[in-house]
Amino acid sequence: MKRLLIILFGAGLAAGCIPKKEVKLVRVENVQLQNGAKGATLAGNAVFFNPNAARLKLREVKIDVLVDNKKAARIDQQLSALAKGNSEFTVPLEVQLNLKEFGLLDALQGIFGGKKYQIQYVGYLKVKVNGLPMKIPVNHQEEFKLRF
Repeated sequence: MKRLLIILFGAGLAAGCIPKKEVKLVRVENVQLQNGAKGATLAGNAVFFNPNAARLKLREVKIDVLVDNKKAARIDQQLSALAKGNSEFTVPLEVQLNLKEFGLLDALQGIFGGKKYQIQYVGYLKVKVNGLPMKIPVNHQEEFKLRF
């Protein structure tokens, strides 16, 4: 009986530490396409919103970047950042794009023609909330117009 009470108390305490609402990817801002020796690099800032009162400790970001439903890149970053409760927080992102998937003609048309792309971010964030590790899913889509 004593063990049951301890288990129930521990489960109740742990459930109270878990965030009630999901952290949301609000937008990706300051998106820039840079051409370097290793190919094209997409850089920007992902803005998330933490709707919970508890602060989060962001540990890891693993997100696939899909451009027009084709996998273009994978964000795999280790972090150590704090996100206050009931506030937005920004995570800088930088990924190498795989332009082979789109072909040279499509890439040139996009750069010079101002083509609009559907960019989708799918993956998860690893965070700690009150010392407990959690995975928070990310699934966000937005339109991006590339101009040179």
